[in-house]
Amino acid sequence: MGDVLSKGSLFDPQLVKDLVSKVKGKSSLAVLSAAEPVPFNGKKEFIFSMDSEIDIVAENGKKTHGGITLDPVTIVPIKFEYGARISDEFLYASEEEQIDILKSFNDGFAKKVASGLDIAAFHGVNPRTGAASAVVGENNFDTKVTQTVKYASATPDANIEAAIALVEGSDGEVTGIAIAPAVRSNLASMTKSTGEKLYPEFAFGGQPKTLGAQALDINKTVATGDVDKGIVGDFANMFKWGYAKEIPLEIIKYGDPDSSGKDLKAYNQIYIRAEVYLGWGILDGNSFARITTA
Repeated sequence: MGDVLSKGSLFDPQLVKDLVSKVKGKSSLAVLSAAEPVPFNGKKEFIFSMDSEIDIVAENGKKTHGGITLDPVTIVPIKFEYGARISDEFLYASEEEQIDILKSFNDGFAKKVASGLDIAAFHGVNPRTGAASAVVGENNFDTKVTQTVKYASATPDANIEAAIALVEGSDGEVTGIAIAPAVRSNLASMTKSTGEKLYPEFAFGGQPKTLGAQALDINKTVATGDVDKGIVGDFANMFKWGYAKEIPLEIIKYGDPDSSGKDLKAYNQIYIRAEVYLGWGILDGNSFARITTA
């Protein structure tokens, strides 16, 4: 464990694998779309739009130009950081205890990374401050997805159907749905004329993984304030995200790394800081629709 205590070392590969696995289970975007490693200098995704329909040509017949549009989307990783103070007893603990502490930190870090990915990519804000992030800029669903459906708590299923119709009307397809817990509650409250629940699988905090034929994830990260309620669209093909595999981990023994005004040595503490580089891209805004009260 000696190398773990040195400043600027990396997460153990096993912890990285565990971290990514937990992120995939807790982020709506990670649940509904596949992850790909992203190099530090970024990568480009190319979207070909065929402008015409396929042509039938008779023998010896004339061929005409169909037309094509190429729209590259660059995915550049963004640094997300989290740090915490703990007792300097960590430095003197046995190797097994140090590993247990780092595993616990890894569990908490995974949850923050998962929610951070959703909050930044859905809404374009810094997860810690709640303010718009200049680093994220317009690379978020709230900005890029202009197709919207007005939410009505009495008819959430009809709102979801209307959002699907918007995507399909733009020649897109829907592979997944992300909704806020409030929508789940509204679906659970809907009843048939006989009094039976229309969607019993949502009752009592139910977490179904599908709605109709669509993949579904329920997550508070979908909502911002009380405005956004859900997003439907082609998460499988038109949203890409990934992470740089090397995740820096620092064990800081001196100074005031969190600007709290408290020197670590004075309080017998150390500071654990981890960073992860996440990148994402919305390849086609018209392949999604937002359900919102705005």
